[in-house]
Amino acid sequence: MRALRLRKLRPWVQAAAFALFVVLLLRAGQTAFLTADSFFRLDPLVGLANMIAARQIIPAMLIGALVALAAAVVAGRAWCGWICPLGTLLDWAPAREAKLHEADPRPWLRQVKYFLLLLIAVLALFGNLTFLILDPITLLYRAVTTAFWPALAALITAIEPVLYKIPPLRGPIDAFEGAARGTLLPVAQPVYGLGILLALLLAGIAGLNLARDRFWCRYLCPLGGLLGLVSKVALLRRTVGDVCIECHRCARACPTGAIDEARRFESDPSECTMCLECAPTCSRSSQHFTWHTRPAVWRAYDPTRRQFFAAAGTAVVAAGLFGAEPTSRQDHPLLIRPPGSQKPEFLSQCIRCGICLKVCPTSGLQPSIEQAGWRGLWTPVLTPRLGYCDYGCNACGQACPTGAIPPLSLADKRTAVIGYAYVDRNRCIPWVDSRNCIVCEEMCPTPEKAIVLEDADVRHPDTGELVAVRRPVVIHERCIGCGICENRCPVNGEAAIRVYVPTDLSAIG
Repeated sequence: MRALRLRKLRPWVQAAAFALFVVLLLRAGQTAFLTADSFFRLDPLVGLANMIAARQIIPAMLIGALVALAAAVVAGRAWCGWICPLGTLLDWAPAREAKLHEADPRPWLRQVKYFLLLLIAVLALFGNLTFLILDPITLLYRAVTTAFWPALAALITAIEPVLYKIPPLRGPIDAFEGAARGTLLPVAQPVYGLGILLALLLAGIAGLNLARDRFWCRYLCPLGGLLGLVSKVALLRRTVGDVCIECHRCARACPTGAIDEARRFESDPSECTMCLECAPTCSRSSQHFTWHTRPAVWRAYDPTRRQFFAAAGTAVVAAGLFGAEPTSRQDHPLLIRPPGSQKPEFLSQCIRCGICLKVCPTSGLQPSIEQAGWRGLWTPVLTPRLGYCDYGCNACGQACPTGAIPPLSLADKRTAVIGYAYVDRNRCIPWVDSRNCIVCEEMCPTPEKAIVLEDADVRHPDTGELVAVRRPVVIHERCIGCGICENRCPVNGEAAIRVYVPTDLSAIG
């Protein structure tokens, strides 16, 4: 009876946890008791991999990981069935219902999640967190941040002017804008690269439900693999009594296929998410959730030494391939990192969570696709033509959960050099067309202008007349590489002034 009551409570807990995830995401960077990285702190895969790769203890991550692992020792994979926002989303997605007496057709696929887990763990030893992009929390956060949230903001912005023409709706729209704009909705429309691809990826994960209920959780989720291994010693587990009539109803109801018909319908605690969907199916009250002290038996699909060596070998090969990329020899000239993060250990600290992208007010921070190679996939890169580094903002460092972007004070951030601007004299209007343009000099935010205008008397290229022109010149000793000059340059296409990574790394602040 207790399991039946808890089963009715579970959808409400899931909805509350998912709503909290969304609210924290939308309010990222704003002062609150709970911050946007709260779910990352309770993700032991993210926390442990990050600390291994960075070779340092991060107290908040360590405490969160220990809490999650301790919970798994007590109640198994309850995180997956009750708290995980991606798991909740998959529960809400359409799924194919298992037929009576239908066994798991491909139990060996469950090894994939353990393989990915071992791959992430071994690569972390090499200081590499590339495959952490498969963590469910980071995966969902990136998809919502860079795809669905910008799309929702664009739709609302497009619909409001139409609805505002209806007089009775003007008051509610004004009230909504006053309450939501700048808090839950952005002031400026955010734009991100590959948002459509991420939306398709998340849709594909949900679509796998049509092949098997909770396909991602069963076969692919590396966090589920970690919690599953710990759940082998879970204290609270499902057991089946002697009065079982083998009606198969419990196995059919289990969304993760954790009930093994060949073992008298007992559950594998490493696959059971404690969803309690089996509770109302037993007419004989033969199943119970009781306390155990002995570890669960090892299954054929659980990790083996052969799989460990295969994953370790794959990780070693991957680490070697990452080290053989051109980016390992020479940084991409447009690999402009957030303030304070131009350091060798950045890739070992960045967990690809996307929080810095979300809090950037100009959408200047974009996910890296090719600038940092495969090893730096989806790490933040400033793209000045899309958005500059706001001189009055230090939100990315304050929001970063791992310190990959240091929490610089606003005063320190304003002196942190992330790049240098260079004028392309073959594209700059005063230099090429002998016409005045002072946009870059006007926009430069540093107290002592890093861009100055030099007076010159030159021949007009068309008329041949002698004209006075003020041409921009960059003083690199004053430039911090914020990129506002590149962002506001009126030249179509590639800007006539661009920010590049400094060649002298000792100049980085």
